[in-house]
Amino acid sequence: MFWRSVVGKLAVTILLLVSFVLFVLTILLLNFFEKFHIEEAEQAMMQTATKVSVMIDQYDDKKLMEETIERVKDPDSRVAIVYKNGASWVSHTSDSKLVKLDYKWLTKEANLHEVLRENNKIRREVTLPNSEVGALIVGTPFENRQGAVYVYQSLDVINQTKAETTKIIFWAAGIAIVLTTIFAFFLSTRITSPLMKMREAAFDLARGEFDTKVPILAYDEIGELAMAFNRMGRQLKFHLNALQHEKEQLTSIVRTMADGIITLNRKGNILLSNPLAEHLIESLEYEQGVSNNEQPLILPEALQELFNQMKTNGEEAIEEIDVQGRNWVVIMTPLYDHDYIRGAVTVIRDMTEERRLDKFRKDFIANVSHELRTPISLMQGYSEAIVDDIAESKEDKNALAQIINEESLRMSRLVNELLDIAKMESGQISINMEEVYLKEYVQKMIRKFQGVADDHHIQLILEESFEKPSILMDSDRMEQVFTNLIDNAITHTKENGFVKLQVTNTTKGLTAIIEDNGSGIPEDDLPFVFERFYKADKSRTRNDKKKGTGLGLSIAKNIIEAHHGKISVKSKLNEGTSFILFIPNQ
Repeated sequence: MFWRSVVGKLAVTILLLVSFVLFVLTILLLNFFEKFHIEEAEQAMMQTATKVSVMIDQYDDKKLMEETIERVKDPDSRVAIVYKNGASWVSHTSDSKLVKLDYKWLTKEANLHEVLRENNKIRREVTLPNSEVGALIVGTPFENRQGAVYVYQSLDVINQTKAETTKIIFWAAGIAIVLTTIFAFFLSTRITSPLMKMREAAFDLARGEFDTKVPILAYDEIGELAMAFNRMGRQLKFHLNALQHEKEQLTSIVRTMADGIITLNRKGNILLSNPLAEHLIESLEYEQGVSNNEQPLILPEALQELFNQMKTNGEEAIEEIDVQGRNWVVIMTPLYDHDYIRGAVTVIRDMTEERRLDKFRKDFIANVSHELRTPISLMQGYSEAIVDDIAESKEDKNALAQIINEESLRMSRLVNELLDIAKMESGQISINMEEVYLKEYVQKMIRKFQGVADDHHIQLILEESFEKPSILMDSDRMEQVFTNLIDNAITHTKENGFVKLQVTNTTKGLTAIIEDNGSGIPEDDLPFVFERFYKADKSRTRNDKKKGTGLGLSIAKNIIEAHHGKISVKSKLNEGTSFILFIPNQ
């Protein structure tokens, strides 16, 4: 609204101040001019009375004196001459309301003569006889005191002059107020225009438009204020950009951290979190049946209890949480403001892989111990039989020695495969890439296993399609992969079954599928076939004499990945298994 604006307040203030000054000045002027007009009229009438009294003493010709008095006096006034012997004379006037005053009224009824005798002059406002007209009358005695001269004038003349003067004063005051109003609005607009621009610029700054500048129209205090405002805008933009940069840097650091981070206030509300922490919160909310599609603001119940514990004890709180198959360690540290806990920082670490590796280490030791225990026990037992001469004939001793040799070869193969896996996973394995012509290569694989397949009455099938005749790969390592997969397929396929090798080489890469119609792999075991020491169930093993170490598929996977390829498996129990491998063209 106008009255609430600076322009309105400043204009109204100036207008009220000037109006008050003009009001007081008008009152003073009216009082002054009222007295001034009366005094001027009295002074003029007294001068006329004095002149007339002098003329009476100097003129002997009464008629000439009367004519001279008519010329000297004011036309609106009357001159009354009263002699001591009771005679009187009254002049003419243009004011018809002024009646002639006789000797009796002047000396007796108005009692002017006695006052004049005591004071040598008189001034009085009277009401003329036989009328309602007010008049101002002055008088002075003759120099020889043989009479007196009275000059009187209607107060209407004086009042008319006063009215004219009052009218002029009021007109002047009105013009002054109008001019003051115009000046007040001009001045206030002149002063407040830069302020209004600063207000608009402040609103622009509040909306984030930091390039807004206030024009400097003058080099006075308001101009200096505009300069300070522009400087403030530049500094504000600089500091906000710095804060934004720091915030983005902090957010990037927090979001890229391997650990989850949650910052909490004193009430336990979430101020900042990164994706890993949000994943844990979503998992906890899912288990509690809480649906929250927005960014979480409140801690789940499990973390809230840890937060309350931290606040109560005033020290770091640690808890391990298992949720949705993953293991989390939550470390909550209080943030102090002197002795006052103002919040907390929570570090969340996903320990699932560490726990899995720890379990894997324990399982690995158990598996290796299990795999080595059987051959060592057999070798120990049979060697003791030879030493103790339990085997009497040479044939029996040779049989026992043959078993000891087979078990030693099995142990050697197990150790070599473990070393190969260790090298592959540590990156120490070397891949010798060379150009391999696939047609001869896959036919070599078929010839290698053709005799084994015929011995087991299994049909070995080759299907090939080559857009490119060759590919870059390590032929020895890949032969190890094909050998392992084809040997496993033959081992787990019954008589009169088939093992099919499909090889396709396109511009994208080499695709090989080793398919059989053997015993298949149970669905629950499929995710673990490429792990160390995985073995087929006994019900799927056709030949119990042929025992593997359970490391072949793990080695095959590492070799394929060393070629930047992929290997996968599909299987149905009692229907067959397919291993699919892909190696991209380098």
